[in-house]
Amino acid sequence: MCTFDKDKGPRRLMRKGLALIIIGHINFIFGAIVHGSILRHISKPSQQISTEYTVTNIISVTSGLLSIATGIIAIVVSRNLNVLKVQIGLLTASILNALLSAACCVGLLFAIGVTIAHDGKGLMVGCSDTQVPINARSPIGVRCPFDTTRIYDTTLALWIPCAVFSAVEVGLSVWCFMVGLALRGLPPCKNNYIKEQDLLDGSKPVW
Repeated sequence: MCTFDKDKGPRRLMRKGLALIIIGHINFIFGAIVHGSILRHISKPSQQISTEYTVTNIISVTSGLLSIATGIIAIVVSRNLNVLKVQIGLLTASILNALLSAACCVGLLFAIGVTIAHDGKGLMVGCSDTQVPINARSPIGVRCPFDTTRIYDTTLALWIPCAVFSAVEVGLSVWCFMVGLALRGLPPCKNNYIKEQDLLDGSKPVW
């Protein structure tokens, strides 16, 4: 991962940047849909499980935005390999995005597990209480401030791809971080082939 070819490396970095931008947009849109249509009704601090869902979803949206920013920086770096500021920007943005995307993936997996284990009961906390336990898969009609039609399936259908995309964001961000280390000649990527070729060509890198 530390190797970075001067000829093919910039193109690969640009592709990874474009992938981060696309995936970041998808995650942001999915997170916004879930929060706007479902979670905003169950985000009261008094509800323990709904607060966990809401925090997880906010992390998902933030991760999507940071992935977009990291992708843009990666594209800029692919065009300006020897500029110190963009190299540091790539290192900082990629490691932060990797950590946030990992937290997002873990949080979403936790939310999915809790939702499945409790048959979506946490999604119905904003509805009127009855003598019968309410869950998202129950045919019992209850008064809710939102449409409960297929709320369980819709939420999982959006959360599962978000978790997968978050894992992909982690991989892409780690790859970009390793490229940043290679460009700077930092361990464990001290063998910076770009700088070696620049020195052989007689050009002086910008520090």
